Parts: sequence; C-alpha cells; structure tokens
Amino acid sequence: MCPLGTLESMNLPNYLTFARILMVPILVVVLMTRVRSYEIIGILVFWAASITDLLDGYLARKWRQVTTLGKLLDPLADKLLISGALISLVELNLAPAWMVFIILAREMAITGLRAIASEEGITIAAERLGKWKLGAQIASISCLILGPQLDAWLFQWTNVGIFHFFIQLNRPYSFFLGMGVLLLWVAMILAIWSGVSYIRNFWRLASDRMARGESRIIQEEKEGSKR
Repeated sequence: MCPLGTLESMNLPNYLTFARILMVPILVVVLMTRVRSYEIIGILVFWAASITDLLDGYLARKWRQVTTLGKLLDPLADKLLISGALISLVELNLAPAWMVFIILAREMAITGLRAIASEEGITIAAERLGKWKLGAQIASISCLILGPQLDAWLFQWTNVGIFHFFIQLNRPYSFFLGMGVLLLWVAMILAIWSGVSYIRNFWRLASDRMARGESRIIQEEKEGSKR
C-alpha cells in the first residue's frame, strides 16, 4: 500500500507542484553560474515556477482534487522557490543579506509553529496578508533578477538618467533595481507582520485548548510524569 495514497494523490495540480520544486535547482544553477543571458533565463524559470503556484491551487479547488500530499508539498515548494531565489541574489550582491535572513528566518519559524499546531490539532486559516507577502516577494525577486539588465538596456536606448541612477544608499541603484530593493523592504515588513499575526492566532487558539485541558503537550507531560 502506497504511503499517503501516493498514486491516488498524483493529479495535475500535484504534478505542477512537483514541477515547481524541480525548477528551483535549475533557477539556482542558472543564477549562480551566471551562464550567458542568465538574467533572462533566470526570470523565465522563476516566472514559470510562480505561475505553477497559481495554477496548482486554482485547479485543485476547481476540480476538487485537494489532497493531503498537495497540502504538504505546496507550501514547501513555495518556500524552496523563494529561498533559492533570495539566496542566489545575495550571492550576486543584488539583495541585502540581512533582509534575506529575516525573511527566511520568519519562514522557518512559522514552519516549525505550523508543525506544533498540527500536533495540537489546531488549524489556522491562511490570511490575505500572507498572499500579499508572497506577491511582494515575487515582485521584488523579479525586479532584482531582471532589473540590472533592463536598466542597462533602457539607459542605452533612451539615455534617460533615471535608468542609470535612482537611489544612493551603499551603492547607486538604477530604476528597476532600486524598485526591487524597495519591494524587498515591503516583503520583509509583510513577512514580519504576517508572522506576528500567525503567532498571535496560534497562541490564542492554543491557550483555549490548554484552558480546556485538551492540549496534547500537557497530556504527554502528565503521562510522562506518571511514568
């Protein structure tokens, strides 16, 4: 017998999720090795993976093919895609490492909290804020990957200064690269905000279960003390 009903769970939405996972190492290799036209290839791979994120959930709900395997793999695929892209951008010196660390630390913390919530039988519905966070991450990564090349083309064609110089921080930022950095700030703020919101909801629901004596952690501690 297949675990998790694997054969029965393999529908088109889950195949799309698997495809997104497989595209992550391709994206990282393209960006890190800086192959010819790596910005163009990288952004196409990233956009293709992002589109599968929209399609798999939409098709699963429309065709009523939501499975346990899909629920497990979909958030994992999202985190792998965003993490792989952001770490590559840090290596390319296009994204501040400290901002990427905060975003990824939030993802790991909430993943751990979700595991605890699952053990406690707590279900916390996804909030719209989380979708805005993911949207900001996709937009910022897109600008950071393609921005330098796009700015160079536009400055060459138009000779308009805004494509050559936009923001002066630690380095000069041209228009699209500067927009990428600004959107990364938005993504980081939304990541922190949604993380705090998730923790508050978890603590509220967990406190209610503890008050009713339904917490599995407390029950396990009681059983352990009896032994």
